[in-house]
Amino acid sequence: MADASGPPGDLLPPRFAAWFARRGWSPRAHQLEMVAKGRAGRDALLIAPTRGGKTLAGFLPSLIELSERPPANTPRGLHTLYISPLKALAVDVERNLNTPILEMGLAITAESRTGDTGIARRQRQRVKPPDILLTTPEQLALLCAWEGARLYFEDLRCVILDEIHTLHASKRGDLLALDLARLQTLAPNMRRVGLSATVDDPEVIKTWMASHRPVDTVADGGGRESLRHGPASIDLVRGPPGAEPVVDVLLSEGRVPWTGHTAQHAMPEVYDQIRRSKIALVFVNTRFQAEFAFQELWRLNEDG
Repeated sequence: MADASGPPGDLLPPRFAAWFARRGWSPRAHQLEMVAKGRAGRDALLIAPTRGGKTLAGFLPSLIELSERPPANTPRGLHTLYISPLKALAVDVERNLNTPILEMGLAITAESRTGDTGIARRQRQRVKPPDILLTTPEQLALLCAWEGARLYFEDLRCVILDEIHTLHASKRGDLLALDLARLQTLAPNMRRVGLSATVDDPEVIKTWMASHRPVDTVADGGGRESLRHGPASIDLVRGPPGAEPVVDVLLSEGRVPWTGHTAQHAMPEVYDQIRRSKIALVFVNTRFQAEFAFQELWRLNEDG
């Protein structure tokens, strides 16, 4: 999440700097840069390796802004919307995000909303939205179609698009683009933040993020104004390169069956590789094979 070098600078409030220090961390350069982009009201695409503090970097500007808001005299509105391609990821990020919120004693609520969320919780979230809502493109589409959407989203300040490389070039990405355009009309001051660990062409992602974005007016040094739109309106922030991955192809010595290519014959060897690794990713071709492989590996799991 953070490394142990570099000063926090003046971008982090004392409470946040103290939290990093208690953890034995120092904020990374791309995390501080994302805070600066947030304070400037800029849209940003962050490309940083896995386990590089990318998600925290996306949320830091919102957490800081929410922590500095004046005491409420009226009910709060939704401040930040986090979109994940996977509902399990949204729930996982909710749990991880609530850790710094609780440890810093921030008066901030963060909740997930997926297809698995109970009806009572979803109804409460409509009446009393959390400060930060973590959801999926499909749930956002339902919220945008809701008759109370205008009032619900009018205070929205930031949308965070996680794993954006998996969303933009798909039908879900087309649906999400329409929903973002709808949100932009309801909340004109909304910022867009994209997060990804793997992007081949950042300009393509920036172009997609800028779709339906209002044109920016930029003053040059001579006092003249020009219009900036498209990829130029999205700032690119890069984290440091991560460690080179070690990718191995398992050559099984088990007997390959003539039919039913589920890789069942290789599962004991896959399990042995997992046991000898600190972190392992096992790639399969289909969802069925993923579920089948899990069940087989769980059956072989004698080490807990």
